[in-house]
Amino acid sequence: MNVWEALILGIIQGLTEFLPVSSSGHLQIGAAVLGAETSENLLFTVIVHGATVLSTLIVFRKDIINILKGLFKLELNEETKLVLYIIISMIPVGIVGVFFQSEVEQFFNGKIMFVAAMLMITGFILLASNYLGAKNKTGKITATNSFVIGLAQAFAVLPGISRSGSTIATALILGVDKEKATRFSFLMVIPPILGATLLKVKDLVEQPSLHTDISTMALFTGFVAALVFGIIACKWMINIVRKGKLIYFAYYCFAIATLTILIQLV
Repeated sequence: MNVWEALILGIIQGLTEFLPVSSSGHLQIGAAVLGAETSENLLFTVIVHGATVLSTLIVFRKDIINILKGLFKLELNEETKLVLYIIISMIPVGIVGVFFQSEVEQFFNGKIMFVAAMLMITGFILLASNYLGAKNKTGKITATNSFVIGLAQAFAVLPGISRSGSTIATALILGVDKEKATRFSFLMVIPPILGATLLKVKDLVEQPSLHTDISTMALFTGFVAALVFGIIACKWMINIVRKGKLIYFAYYCFAIATLTILIQLV
């Protein structure tokens, strides 16, 4: 992988991690188009995912600081409730990660037609959030709906299913307030991504052969690109949900899926 490929893939990761279009799906498609074997370079995967986690921490730094302050009060307050709900939301994806990791990894071996099909499903999920549920969503995050949102996150381990799109759409369908839905969606992903990244680091240490030949400059370029565009996409996504424009990304998912299928057939 050269610097230009790392730049493009870093931008794709940064933008699509937060926009409701599936980062894993776009990375699979982007790698196929560029001929870059990112799936064989675990170090690059760790670097760009670490960058998107950092971008989330930067954008939501005030929320995270408030949560930590609330936890140190050692009382049942809004912050401790939020942490509890985040833990509940992690249960489904934790089960998938522990018991079905090898099965899930089989979908990340260049099955572009499968990715296109999942992008279609993402489009339908986004459409559903626009037409289902209350028009004036004022509901709060609860233990029950946090678990349901967690189920959506578990489903999003498949390439082509957008994590942010499926979790935010599910929250909106359940009647959760737009601001709360977006905030919860981005905060709930921090522990799973950190956990997955740490597991990749463990694999990298135990199996150095998973680190193929890639320059330090390419790694740095991918990291910076994913970080900068992750921050931009995260802030953009907050405004998109606030203005109720998720439906436009549904059309995008349909378009990119159709284009991918046509390219594969030709």
